[in-house]
Amino acid sequence: MYTLNLGKLTVEQFLADYWQQKPLLIKGGFTNFQDPISADELAGLALDEQVDARLIQKQAANWQLDEGPFDSFEKYGEQDWTLLVQAVDYWQPDAAKLLEPFRFIPNWRIDDLMVSYSAPGGGVGPHLDQYDVFIIQGMGKRRWRVGMPDASLEQFCPHPRLLQVTEFQACIDEVMEPGDILYIPPGCPHDGVSLDPSLNYSVGFRAPAQKDLIGGLADYLLDFQIDGTRFSDPGRLRSVSPGEINSRDLGQVRQLMQQLLADDDLLSYWFGSYITQAKRELDLQEPDPHYQAEEIAEYLEEGSVLGRLGGLRCCYQQPNAEEDIQLFINGDRFPLPATELDSARLLTDQTVLDAQQCSHFAQTPERLAFITQLINQGYWYFVE
Repeated sequence: MYTLNLGKLTVEQFLADYWQQKPLLIKGGFTNFQDPISADELAGLALDEQVDARLIQKQAANWQLDEGPFDSFEKYGEQDWTLLVQAVDYWQPDAAKLLEPFRFIPNWRIDDLMVSYSAPGGGVGPHLDQYDVFIIQGMGKRRWRVGMPDASLEQFCPHPRLLQVTEFQACIDEVMEPGDILYIPPGCPHDGVSLDPSLNYSVGFRAPAQKDLIGGLADYLLDFQIDGTRFSDPGRLRSVSPGEINSRDLGQVRQLMQQLLADDDLLSYWFGSYITQAKRELDLQEPDPHYQAEEIAEYLEEGSVLGRLGGLRCCYQQPNAEEDIQLFINGDRFPLPATELDSARLLTDQTVLDAQQCSHFAQTPERLAFITQLINQGYWYFVE
């Protein structure tokens, strides 16, 4: 397990002074850092057609972007290229552990773990992102330059699928070594160039845009055939110009939409379902044949350990202690009694359940039936 060291800062101070405000270089953020995945293992993932991988290469002033799956990497030479593999936490449990130290931010905001291997001189060019990211330096060294948001920066495409920004003034210009961590808020331009063969781990965060939220809500309404209240206009005045959409009508449309969002249950059920849906296909492996509850009880009583499937998104809501808990797993909602808060927290806060935590689910028939269901769906599995 990795332990985050913020130096003289507490988590609370970091959130108050840096989160979404300004970048921060954390020297020795992970002490005695050991790479959870090797460059060869990362390259092996990039050969798999199920894995989202791309390779960016710069030759003189020309940029090239190739998308996986790859057959080999020999043609790219020994410098000036970077291999980027998305969602490594879906496929590599040891690498997924790098997400855990950052869970002082809630689960629903954490996106995935991208891992990159760079040959000397490799990078993706100066660019900016619209989300927060922690970049962890693995093996090798990499020079990073980071600036503050600057409206005068211009974006351009040196390649049709590669967006960069013009030169920026850096407030951080440092060489990162293994275990160093760089926090970059949204909109801050940054550029990293590898000095040695190096590995970088990027913990990215979700920042849904309004259009994504509205689109997701519309899909939810369609899927569950929720019509809501229809537009009505009692007391309408005579129209002077039939072609006009007047401000009174527009105000009523706005009010109708606001009424929909004011429905606490609807908003809660939709958002929990929307935000826990996996962005990529999960590596589900349902046991065949399915377990019976009695079998699961025996395994749990014997001290078995359960692991959560990589990339599985789990969250819960409980507005107050008297209300039922709404547990969301991979887009599905599982109502739980208000008394089952410990169960909800174990399933959402932990990625591995040790023997004592597993025994919690053998204490009642209802808990046992539920954990059996989750195991049979491939969401939780017995750790060897």
